[in-house]
Amino acid sequence: MTEKIQIDVWSDIACPWCYIGKRNLENGIVAASDDADAPQVEITYHSYELSPDTPVDFDGSEIDFLATHKGMPKEKVSEMLDHVTNVAAGVGLEYNFDVLKHTNTVRAHELLHFAKAAGKQHDMAERLMSAYFTEGKHVGEIDSLVALATDAGLDGEAARAALESQQYLADVRADQAQAAQYGIQGVPFFVINGKYGVSGAQPADAFAQILRQVWAEDKA
Repeated sequence: MTEKIQIDVWSDIACPWCYIGKRNLENGIVAASDDADAPQVEITYHSYELSPDTPVDFDGSEIDFLATHKGMPKEKVSEMLDHVTNVAAGVGLEYNFDVLKHTNTVRAHELLHFAKAAGKQHDMAERLMSAYFTEGKHVGEIDSLVALATDAGLDGEAARAALESQQYLADVRADQAQAAQYGIQGVPFFVINGKYGVSGAQPADAFAQILRQVWAEDKA
């Protein structure tokens, strides 16, 4: 029997294209699931920090941060955010940059590894991204992350203990080191069966086609 296609996804909670790419991948899997011989897929999320120097409590808006970080005029940043908001809406995601709380995401990545150990990584990834982009929740503070972990069906006190002790920080750093070995310089980045690299938030039909191709290769 052919083993499942392994998809390793490098992404950041604070990356708007990563949430879009996540949804497109999921929709691509759904599209291919109607096939007579549907590809079987297993997804693992890996840590990548776009702006590791960001403070936990950033005093300013997303426009302020990007204008400073990228050296772009605020008007240009606003246009860019409007564009990504429209793209997100096209895949059923509601982005609210006006309430978004920009923060350092390393603790959120630690929480994703905690969730992975408990078999809840996918639920946790979805909860974190929705909280960040749609609900304007703070995903850098431990108290907020514990609440989100509980929302995802995890043990809140165990999550707090893991975050306070930085139990999974080494796993975050290992993911980042592997990304560097692969030469990943931007996210989302998808590695399929350890040999195919797909960069960016590809459309759902592109993901479906890639999965069909790899599934046929594996069977052959």
